[in-house]
Amino acid sequence: MFVGHFAASVAAKVAQPRLPFWACVGAAQLLDIGWGSLVIAGIEKLRLNPALPGSPLDLYFMPYTHSLPMALLWSLLAGLLAVRLWGRIGWWIGAVVFSHWLADLLVHRPDLPLGLFNPKVGLGLWNLPVLEMIVEMGLLGLAMCLWIARRKQARLGARPATGWYVAMLALAVVNAIPGDPPSPADMGMLALFGYGVAIAVALLVDRADRRA
Repeated sequence: MFVGHFAASVAAKVAQPRLPFWACVGAAQLLDIGWGSLVIAGIEKLRLNPALPGSPLDLYFMPYTHSLPMALLWSLLAGLLAVRLWGRIGWWIGAVVFSHWLADLLVHRPDLPLGLFNPKVGLGLWNLPVLEMIVEMGLLGLAMCLWIARRKQARLGARPATGWYVAMLALAVVNAIPGDPPSPADMGMLALFGYGVAIAVALLVDRADRRA
């Protein structure tokens, strides 16, 4: 799952409009931002296997970002930081961080450690790529409908939110383009680039809303 994670970002923004959207977007991918950084550093490991159905990722070692205990820890730390910045509504940021692990549980093959290393779980929706994409885009699309309705109630234009959504769809299309698998380090860098784009465009949404 890639852009589907952002459904939680949008849902948090709908529930708590005072939260900056860039923080909601970054929170949804915080675990993967850490993962990409640790893959580049050679600490967490993956293999790319084009023979696998759906995603070619064989994520065989990522205990520090995607194990259940560490996902809970990162969610708690992010929530505490967000509370310091934005008050009690900051706990929504922690919830968005943890939503990433829950969404991964749905789509990943068994590669998410319940302990720090084992046993590993995953319901494997990646093995049904068409259904996985329907679920992913459906969740984000539903969240966007709720957000645009909320924006209209607040007399905010739909264009900034729609522009961010179109940018995410473009990233999803680029991510789905077939080609030779990159190296693990390149995979980590590509992931960080994609998340950086998502956060940067979210900052533009926040800027447009402040002007409005």
